[in-house]
Amino acid sequence: MWTMLTAHNWCLAAQPLGCLFEPERVAEIGSPVVGIVDSVSVDRGAIVHKGQVLATLRAEVERATVKVANTRALAEADVKTAEANLKLARITQKRGEDLVGKKYISQQALDKSIAETAIAEQKLVLAQEQLDVWNSELSLARAQLGQRYIHSPIDGIVAERYIWPGERVEEKPLFKIAKIDPLRVEMVVPVALYGLLSKDMMLTVTPELPNAQPLKAKVVLVDKLIDGASNTFRLRAEIPNKDLAIPSGVRCKAELPDPPTAAASTNPAELVLQSPSPGALKLSPQGQSSKSSATDTPRREPIK
Repeated sequence: MWTMLTAHNWCLAAQPLGCLFEPERVAEIGSPVVGIVDSVSVDRGAIVHKGQVLATLRAEVERATVKVANTRALAEADVKTAEANLKLARITQKRGEDLVGKKYISQQALDKSIAETAIAEQKLVLAQEQLDVWNSELSLARAQLGQRYIHSPIDGIVAERYIWPGERVEEKPLFKIAKIDPLRVEMVVPVALYGLLSKDMMLTVTPELPNAQPLKAKVVLVDKLIDGASNTFRLRAEIPNKDLAIPSGVRCKAELPDPPTAAASTNPAELVLQSPSPGALKLSPQGQSSKSSATDTPRREPIK
């Protein structure tokens, strides 16, 4: 059984489809804390990179807290004192053990020396734990200070700037960042082409810009949901845009590659038949089938 494609689908596949360039991702940047804007370092249209500081909030208190916590974390005097006391206690205990063996001191004096060594060990552990607590407080203070700096989570372009120095920020977004490398190519496709388009297929896309050259886009998504009202489905392709030469929001035309042969239609009026081979079935306009051969001869009536 041979395969065939409807003439209607062939015509649809040959026609360019309208499409639209959209950002790969859009992020509305907010602040994790309430505060007053101190400075803004970018404006609309600026190219930003992931981790770049976009704005800062007033942070006098947080900076002072970091300074105090840093001073405590660097204070190692208590730890060094505890280490020295422990060293002396161990030496005293060792000498006491030697003197007890020679009957110069009593066992009670040695027991006291052992207890002092144990106390010195615990004092050293306490000093080290206190130093760890101060280091944790320093990390907390630095984290609180870091929340006063607004960073970009992605590479992209500043699409909108909503704040100015002196404003109070709470829940509203501060910036809108659009990532346009790569770009998405969004299009709405007639349902008649469903099954002819697949993921990883390459399309030819031409932006509606002066002197624009055709570009290659890779299909990354074929929607599995059909819109019953319009009898269409959505298709998404992706195109690299490393130099940011293609702006987002531009309309385009997408040309599909030559469609593969599809399954036969059940409507004989829509069938485009391939050249039949000897012995193949032919379809009459009424949809009735008959068998043909390479040497068909007219039927003769017998002579009476």
